[in-house]
Amino acid sequence: MIEHSQMAVPALSGTPQQWHDIDWCRVQRNVRAMQVRIAKACREGKWRRVKALQRMLTRSRSARYLAVRRVTENQGKRTAGVDRVLWDTPDAKWKAANVLKRHGYKPRPLRRVFIPKSNGKERPLGIPTMTDRAMQALYLLALAPIAETKGDPNSYGFRIERSTADAMGQLFVCLSKKVSAQWILEADIQGCFDHINHDWMLAHVPMDKAILRKWLKAGVIHKGQLQATDAGTPQGGIISPTLANMALDGLETQLKQYLGVTRARKLKINVVRYADDFVITGDSKEVLESEIRPWVEQFLAVRGLQLSPEKTHIVHTDQGFDFLGWNFRKYDGKLLIKPSKKNVKAFYHKVKEVIDANKMAKQEYLIRLLNPILKGWALYHQPVVAKQAYSRMDNLLFYALWRWAKRRHPNKSLQWIGKKYFRTQGSRSWVFATTMLEENGTKKEVALYSLASTPIERHRKVSGEYNPFDPSMEEMGEKLRTAQMLKKLKYRKQILSLYQSQKGLCLMCKQPITKETGWHDHHIIHRTHGGRDTLDNRVLLHPICHQQLHSRGLTVNKPAPQGAF
Repeated sequence: MIEHSQMAVPALSGTPQQWHDIDWCRVQRNVRAMQVRIAKACREGKWRRVKALQRMLTRSRSARYLAVRRVTENQGKRTAGVDRVLWDTPDAKWKAANVLKRHGYKPRPLRRVFIPKSNGKERPLGIPTMTDRAMQALYLLALAPIAETKGDPNSYGFRIERSTADAMGQLFVCLSKKVSAQWILEADIQGCFDHINHDWMLAHVPMDKAILRKWLKAGVIHKGQLQATDAGTPQGGIISPTLANMALDGLETQLKQYLGVTRARKLKINVVRYADDFVITGDSKEVLESEIRPWVEQFLAVRGLQLSPEKTHIVHTDQGFDFLGWNFRKYDGKLLIKPSKKNVKAFYHKVKEVIDANKMAKQEYLIRLLNPILKGWALYHQPVVAKQAYSRMDNLLFYALWRWAKRRHPNKSLQWIGKKYFRTQGSRSWVFATTMLEENGTKKEVALYSLASTPIERHRKVSGEYNPFDPSMEEMGEKLRTAQMLKKLKYRKQILSLYQSQKGLCLMCKQPITKETGWHDHHIIHRTHGGRDTLDNRVLLHPICHQQLHSRGLTVNKPAPQGAF
């Protein structure tokens, strides 16, 4: 029997005295209410009120708690800045939240690191200190409502509930019909993050100018040397993608104002942007070349930016073009979107490197390494025409794994190797699989994920007018978050069942479990105390709520079933 009771959580009253005393439901409600008010004032053009509300939000306890929580739960939580300080204990987080103030704040220089790009070059990243990251997260809470309210309708990069698949969906809408635009200005901005003009940003980004100036002029430390930052917003900061987005906002709306709405529609001008990559559709090559491109170059020049000559082209849809890892091309008048050759090649090299780096690893270990990589790539291309690419990649992987297996047993026959490393599963033969022994002594078969078995599912594009800080669009936002989570959990049946039974909410704080928050699979009765691994002994909690539950000695019980999700 599932007990029909909710968690035994004593109500938090008054001011919290330590990190795990914080009532996260109240914190998020307070911050959300202020953000909605900022967005409303922004829509009404009441900029003095916007500024006053931003000041109130950045000085509130709730916003400080949420900022520290973000930087101590994201992927960079174990990466330190130049001061080598990490906030990895509840006490450190509590102290950090209480000293996070504007008065006397001075950012430290960024720690410069380089990561490889697909073209062989390196991308510079600036790693801020934990304090600087938390300050950026704090001011981003106040800036995000404006960025979402004033952003271009078809800008999809680094925005809430938007993705590359939405950009792809919008391009399909713009290009798929027989009467659609036939010419594409495929553009790329040269070193966008590194060259944005500081003066332009200080004049046009609606946030605390003194704080923004300090961040922009903080400098970077590379090989022990301090280097000045005279332009750009460094890649690696929490607020950097939003600042870059705001620098490029207006590319769509101002272009259509320049042309006139009627003329823009007649010329079939559409702008689809993801971060600093964008394409502009048009009905003729001449208009794109002689009118649109010069206007775009002038728009960017004011912001200190310019188009990359080697990556900016004007192409016909029959010739096709690559965008966000996909190839868009019309075949006999029909638009097909497929994984691009460059993306497929880069993915194969990535998988091949994993196989080559684990020549002596156990088969089950190699499968566990490869499966998340394969699933991630397959799900990225799931909305497009990818079956042929999946099958071809499965074949390439088979030959790579066959060479891996043969190398391990040079004196064995091919039949022996095939029997040891490959099996038949249903209608599939030559499946790279093995049997492993689990902790409880049971045997379990693990197999390499089959790319070709991934079903093609069309993506439902988010509305270009969607604003997560508009109360009238709250229901739309809930549907988007739920759809994203259901897709993410599609191949994790037990987690999906728990998510649905809890109606997508954490049982501790009653707030949504999303891709950004993550989750913890909590056992009500610990396995060390005899608890089983069955669904009636498990619930999903936010990671921080799970920590809070243990630190305060709380218990949580399964809710009674209340119908389908």
